Amino acid sequence: MSAPLHLRGVLLPEGEAGELWIGDGLISRAPLPGATTVFDGGYLLPGLVDAHCHVGIGPNGPVDLEVAAQQAETDRDAGTLLIRDCGAPIDTRPLQERADLPRIIRAGRHLAKPKRYIPYLADQLEHESQLPAAVAEQAAYGDGWVKLVGDWIDRAAGDLTPLWSADVLAEAIAVAHEHGARVTAHVFGEDALPGLLAAGIDCIEHGTGLTDDTVELMARHGTALVPTLVNIENFPSFAAAATKYPDYASHMTALYDRGDATVAKAVEAGVPVYAGTDAGGGIEHGVLVDEIRALHRVGMSAEQALGAASWAARAWLGHGGLEHGAVADLVCYDTDPRADLGALRHPRRIVLRGAVVT
Repeated sequence: MSAPLHLRGVLLPEGEAGELWIGDGLISRAPLPGATTVFDGGYLLPGLVDAHCHVGIGPNGPVDLEVAAQQAETDRDAGTLLIRDCGAPIDTRPLQERADLPRIIRAGRHLAKPKRYIPYLADQLEHESQLPAAVAEQAAYGDGWVKLVGDWIDRAAGDLTPLWSADVLAEAIAVAHEHGARVTAHVFGEDALPGLLAAGIDCIEHGTGLTDDTVELMARHGTALVPTLVNIENFPSFAAAATKYPDYASHMTALYDRGDATVAKAVEAGVPVYAGTDAGGGIEHGVLVDEIRALHRVGMSAEQALGAASWAARAWLGHGGLEHGAVADLVCYDTDPRADLGALRHPRRIVLRGAVVT
């Protein structure tokens, strides 16, 4: 058993000076005898959260566990201590056993149809009638989340189209909920959103096709949005590469052009919005601060953007902050990140599972 730790500083989000002790991997608000002070002065923040991340995917597809561990280490060293892995083609459960890596909440494998998603990354269902059974399987395999591909380019149509009918979605999402899992979906365009929301989906990834009506539905139902703004910056390159599909190219360009305004409407309407980078594949790991700053750019206050990547996201995913008895995952900064989000790039101390990360 390691010796207790002691930290002193301004505790966020409460914003008051205070002290924390850490023993047996848990936070204590009461003094623990014999504690060693490892941080004194500055700001203490609940561990950062990347709510859309892909540990196990590289630029060329699936990677081995050694590379996946390096990805998780990169995120950890940037202060990300909790990851919702939003679909991975490899089994990353061995990484969950490592005390030196961020906590990973796995969503299992993406569920899609043949030729309707990135090759080798999804379980491809020949017919949509297979979706409820596949959702049940992924709910059992994952950690309380299932990931659907809601829309993708349909080469016959030359543009984004939904993958699933409304009736099948309703049945599949009900099955997930019966198994205690929540469901999220990759969605770029407009047309897939009404069916997903009517079916009771719990979260939308990207959401660039949100309209006033679907924003209002999300706000009314409390459906979460993880916009992955750093990934939306790639839309122009997606459009430029789609020379055979001019309708898709123009659609992606239009979605990009109004992307900031779309997310701003969701924030203003009260949709729960959380920070996710879509790291893996074309996005580097360790760039969560870029996403936090992007959320601030589109209308979140600095404190809201911080919460979307820390205490609010942790609560949404069932994890605590800096309260007594919470797991001791926290990041310490010399200067106030609420005043300058750039301070997040320079953590002074990272404490993961009650141990200082060196």
